[in-house]
Amino acid sequence: MTPGAGAPVAAIDCGTNSVRLLVAAGPAQAPVELERTLRITRLGQGVDATGEFHPDALARTFAACDEYAAVLAAHGVGRLRFVATSAARDAGNREEFFAGVRARLGVDPEVISGAEEAQLSFDGALGASPEAAPPALVVDIGGGSTELVLGASGQPVRGTSLDIGSVRLRERFLASDPPTAEQVAAATAHVDALLDASGIDLAAARTWIGVGGTATSLSAIVQGLETYDRARVHGSTVTRADLTALADRLLGSTVAEVLIIPTMVPGRADVICAGALICARVAARVGVDLTVSESDILDGVVAQLLAAAP
Repeated sequence: MTPGAGAPVAAIDCGTNSVRLLVAAGPAQAPVELERTLRITRLGQGVDATGEFHPDALARTFAACDEYAAVLAAHGVGRLRFVATSAARDAGNREEFFAGVRARLGVDPEVISGAEEAQLSFDGALGASPEAAPPALVVDIGGGSTELVLGASGQPVRGTSLDIGSVRLRERFLASDPPTAEQVAAATAHVDALLDASGIDLAAARTWIGVGGTATSLSAIVQGLETYDRARVHGSTVTRADLTALADRLLGSTVAEVLIIPTMVPGRADVICAGALICARVAARVGVDLTVSESDILDGVVAQLLAAAP
């Protein structure tokens, strides 16, 4: 993919549970979204236990890359950045992953640090919420990690990446269907310990913004949406009481029962209870309700690409 002045740019975010694509064009301050899509590939399947990418997980991820290559070509994308996060930081056979992505998309995946992931998520969220009262807390609950970033737009931020995510927590602690009370208690204690040692003053936040699939899925459930509506999810508010109640409900449900929820994506049904638990434990420490944003790390990467355009 050769650079072209004025050509659309694209960002791919490859996480533990999903691979997401954003294609955009125009000025960095007001990009025009051309395409945004997601495929759940569970790249992090078993990585926490084995330290390796599973062959099936690689195959699913490469299939998504093949699909995205066609999308990029159709839009005439000039520059692409492929960022990989928690699972790719942990896997011992990541060279196989790198080679497969390179062969399909012509770029090398960038395994970004937790700090950069946190900053990009913050920039993406605050770009769509410039009126957010500072300091703002941006929380991105992924499959393998959770990013916490506290700060104000245009100023240095304080952020961290914690090794707790919906897939990692489910695989490590919540093995039963539904999880037992003992499993939930152990998972809660683990999440609480990491949050309390994070170095982020969660109680200082005057705005709390949640980005990523966990936050958007929880908003859709609380709203009772029959079909997922991005316009209704973006900017929606979920109270701390609703988050706690929903976490309890999901942790007490079987995967089959969760799948009945109209907006639930099958690839997220088994891990949403763990994501909800993390979100509820953050809610217990933050003094404001959650605002959900559809703008996240992808938007942060695209803004950087557009700002650097010749």
